[in-house]
Amino acid sequence: MSIALLLRRAVDATLSLVYPPHCVVCNTEVEPGVHLCASCEGGVRKIEAPSCRQCSSPFEGEITGSFCCSNCVDRKFHFTASVSCYRARGMVRDLIHRFKYDRHYYLRHQLAIWAAEALEDERLRSPGFDALIPVPLHPTRQREREFNQAEAIAELLGERFQKQVINALQRIRYTDSQTMHDRAERMENLRGAFRVRHPDAVLNRHLVLVDDVFTTGSTVEECARVLMEAGAASVRALVVARR
Repeated sequence: MSIALLLRRAVDATLSLVYPPHCVVCNTEVEPGVHLCASCEGGVRKIEAPSCRQCSSPFEGEITGSFCCSNCVDRKFHFTASVSCYRARGMVRDLIHRFKYDRHYYLRHQLAIWAAEALEDERLRSPGFDALIPVPLHPTRQREREFNQAEAIAELLGERFQKQVINALQRIRYTDSQTMHDRAERMENLRGAFRVRHPDAVLNRHLVLVDDVFTTGSTVEECARVLMEAGAASVRALVVARR
């Protein structure tokens, strides 16, 4: 862990003792341990049923029962499902961007709260899982950002649910930003970008990948592929928000 990150954590802890807590969006005073006021919480867009059983993409229409969206129906995946309760729109997207790019590290608490809601989903509860695996950043990007957003969220989830967090994956190839690529280009861009650094830690274990945003699923799929090839029993994904 970097010195800058340790200092940021210390500053966050000190400020929480000195100043009364405030909503991270509108700055309204809130109760200790609360990060969003009731008004802002009410403005967050959640994913409502029906949604894709594979990627949690919502469907605007009338469907009863389980279904698979058009982006997933004809594809074979190494991950069983990717679960998210929120859309990466509006306030949710803004907080994720402030956390990742503006280094507002304290926002990890609210993002972990949103991520934790997904652990109530049956796709993650049955069967249970053994460990949380953060999606890694390339070392160059992590030095620039000073932390890995997926790891910061996974650590809070691990503490809350008494689950082991294993940094089992390593990003071994620097890749261009995924934002300008379509699905096929994203998959090609990520091919060979990850490796399993601790094979014994994932062998025969049921794993849950943790990340901040799911867009096309290319990152989750490539991570799941190398984990399954290393002998994992199963891989699912827990994501704060889904585009």
